[in-house]
Amino acid sequence: MRLCMFHPVDHPLERGWVGRIDGDHVTQLAAQTLQSYFTGGGSAREHAVYPLAGVRLLAPVLHPPSVRLFTSETSFEFANPAAILGPNTEVEHRTIDHWLALDLWPRVAAVIGAKDEIGGFTIVADWRAPDRSPPKDRDFALGLGPVVVTPDEAPAAPQGTVRTLGDVVLDAAFGGFDWAAARDFAAADTTLKPGDIIAGPAPGVVQGIEPATVVEVEVDGLGALSQSVRP
Repeated sequence: MRLCMFHPVDHPLERGWVGRIDGDHVTQLAAQTLQSYFTGGGSAREHAVYPLAGVRLLAPVLHPPSVRLFTSETSFEFANPAAILGPNTEVEHRTIDHWLALDLWPRVAAVIGAKDEIGGFTIVADWRAPDRSPPKDRDFALGLGPVVVTPDEAPAAPQGTVRTLGDVVLDAAFGGFDWAAARDFAAADTTLKPGDIIAGPAPGVVQGIEPATVVEVEVDGLGALSQSVRP
């Protein structure tokens, strides 16, 4: 199942509605957020049906309780939940007087559902500013979306590509990561909540992305997350 947050293009909403994508249509589901949909057992009443071409997809989890960026199943760093940006948004980072080129670390992420279980998988665009020292180099933008694919339909070892201005600049595999082990490590001595983001390792880095560049991270089975660096 492909889940999303969306709003009709002629009826903008900041948070949007929960939806299920079926082919070229989106069915609105009776849940306030994707987190509440998972907490409710993964079922909800169906409302109106919209053509996919007539809606805008938003970040599937706009305010995650926490975001962890893993380098291995037993090593991670926290990221800024307030930096979440959805599909087709602009990424901005600059000094006082000029714009800067950015780096991109593409990732696949698990979204925690109910009872510490993995509710689905999505794409993460981990933007970084090479002029800043960690952790401030990654504190300003974290792309998420466009959909969350439930585990029964998510590919086990997906291939992915990154394109800038339509040209492929990275071709990589996102498999080989033990999601259950990473989830268990994240949950040790704490409580995971629905909507928590567990992002796997980046299979490569795209460096020097200039302003006014459109970037697309596409992963088999998870769709394509498109964002642009502000001109």
